[in-house]
Amino acid sequence: MLRFMPVGDSMTIGSAGEHTWRYRMWQHLRETYGGPFALVGPRETLYDKAADEPTSYEYAADCDPSFPRAHLAGWGEGWLHMAPLIGEAVRSYRADVLLVSLGLIDLGFYTNAEQTAQNARAFVAAARAANAKVRMVVLPVIPNVRAESDAEFAVQVSRFNELLAKAVADLDEPRSPLLLASPPPSYDINLDTYDGTHPNGSGEHKIAEAFADAMYQAWGVGEPYAAD
Repeated sequence: MLRFMPVGDSMTIGSAGEHTWRYRMWQHLRETYGGPFALVGPRETLYDKAADEPTSYEYAADCDPSFPRAHLAGWGEGWLHMAPLIGEAVRSYRADVLLVSLGLIDLGFYTNAEQTAQNARAFVAAARAANAKVRMVVLPVIPNVRAESDAEFAVQVSRFNELLAKAVADLDEPRSPLLLASPPPSYDINLDTYDGTHPNGSGEHKIAEAFADAMYQAWGVGEPYAAD
């Protein structure tokens, strides 16, 4: 049983009524992965915008009811918040592969590029302390509306993505591979988000594709992603 744990911020937890890229990934793995697998993690809910709390179980109406909703993601949470949590989550849920999409919220509200990169390194160390063979796929900060309208923020995003790539290169090791996914090349905030940041249906597919293709190309997991 290969256990995948999605880890992320608002783009990963999703909000009420959405499918989420987690669901798209589960569909892809169910169709292409040749063995048993699971999505694991300590949380299951979506973010409820009306209540301003992560309390919703109302996934999109056409979501397969057998979808395992488990994850470690939170609205407004970043590397800063997940680094102290990841060790216990990996240990408790016996995660084998972490699919990580973090950084935007850190840079937007909490830490600069250098501090955010240090938190990413702490996250990797904590995950490995819990499982010395854990594999990780990390997605850089992808295009977003603030980076288009705020030049200083755009510089921080670019700098962080450079530092993240360096951290991945520095920390990658054979027994615990660390993989940097490529940002979706065709991702367009005007077409693939509903507000310039959070993915709509096509954006969900493209984020899932980034993770799926990275795992296929590097590790032979599944097959190339094919959106429905």
